[in-house]
Amino acid sequence: MKTDSADALPDDSADDPEVASLLDDLAGADPARLTRHADALLPALLRSLAGVQSSAALAPARRAFGFIGPTAFDAVLAAWRRKELTDWQAGHLLGAFDERCADRYAALAADPHYGTSGHGFMGLVRLRTDSEAGVRALADRYGSGLLMPYKGADYARLMDESFRPRLRTMRRDPAVPARARRGALAALVAGGGTDALDARDRAAIERLIRVKIPHEVPRLPDSTLSGWWMAVPGASYEGVFEALGLHERRPVTVACGVAAAGGRAVQVPGPEREGAARFADRAFVTPELDGWRLVFGSFDTLVGEDWEDMTETVERVSAHCGQAQLFFLDDAGGSDVWMVAEQGRVIRQYAAEGDPEWEGDPLPWETLAVDDEDFDPEYDEAPANAGTTGARSACAYLSADPGAVGPDTAVRGHGWLAVTAPGVGHGAFPGVLPI
Repeated sequence: MKTDSADALPDDSADDPEVASLLDDLAGADPARLTRHADALLPALLRSLAGVQSSAALAPARRAFGFIGPTAFDAVLAAWRRKELTDWQAGHLLGAFDERCADRYAALAADPHYGTSGHGFMGLVRLRTDSEAGVRALADRYGSGLLMPYKGADYARLMDESFRPRLRTMRRDPAVPARARRGALAALVAGGGTDALDARDRAAIERLIRVKIPHEVPRLPDSTLSGWWMAVPGASYEGVFEALGLHERRPVTVACGVAAAGGRAVQVPGPEREGAARFADRAFVTPELDGWRLVFGSFDTLVGEDWEDMTETVERVSAHCGQAQLFFLDDAGGSDVWMVAEQGRVIRQYAAEGDPEWEGDPLPWETLAVDDEDFDPEYDEAPANAGTTGARSACAYLSADPGAVGPDTAVRGHGWLAVTAPGVGHGAFPGVLPI
């Protein structure tokens, strides 16, 4: 790409009466005049931007650059690289160009510098550019091993349907460099998940997952500030998929499942007869950990929004699995909740939002408030069933403490990644997951 077109332009261009007239009225200038006098106008226009710090003040120049097109693109890029424009100014101006600069945006997208690449992908997304240069930009950037700008992932998603056949072909073409073939694989997954891969690549990913699972040391989400999870017996966990409405489960590593369960919901088309959009999330069911399977995902989707939803969910899951436990922590809001349900009925629960409350008979491992060494029956009062243990301690007695899971945990089987709505598929979710 040319980056020095502005260097050869005369410094005294602003002395030209026509150029001076254009500089005085950039906002109202005729596009044909701007283009006709571009060679003389560009250097003066770039010099006039020194010290400009507001979008409104930059808008007339942005309009002019956009009308001029590729020559102006090269001039802006060259001035930016010479540090005659600030990063903010360059970013604002590089958003001005149309389809005539599509290949220039693609070249920027493949640049090794993160910020430069981001501006390139931003332009490709804005223009919705479908081009061979765009395909190569995605494969080159992913294949480089460098951090992908978030707009690059957006571009992969946006162009998935169009780019998928070409990226698959790139994967199988021996003439394509190995780095680009690796990048094509990552671009396919970023655009449409593993559903975008052909049968050969899907089989390779599945083999890699099976190889990694036995050697993985599980690390579960940290609940230092907030968190929630459910626990069900390892022997009867299969019922959790029906109880929570989970579909299309796939074996995954813990690293993959944790990353996916922490992702955002996606909007997907609703059933044809209804037409309304719906949202879908992913849920992760861990391998068996010291005899228990834990469930992570979106609280709002899998459980609900209020206390009644929590109670109904844990009872429903226990009806399918024999027993179920739910833990909820929100340090900022002061919430600390745990529930145990058996055969469809809550038998014990603890809830603290300010003053703790208990329901059900104390479990054998609980330390009761009346047995605490600081409890003085002459002055203190406590309900007969009042315990002293919150969710972070109770989980270790009841099932498995996520924070303590590690090298000494007895692990059996593998985890499952599932989708919360039928017919959605794993390809609906953006981003590349760790294997």
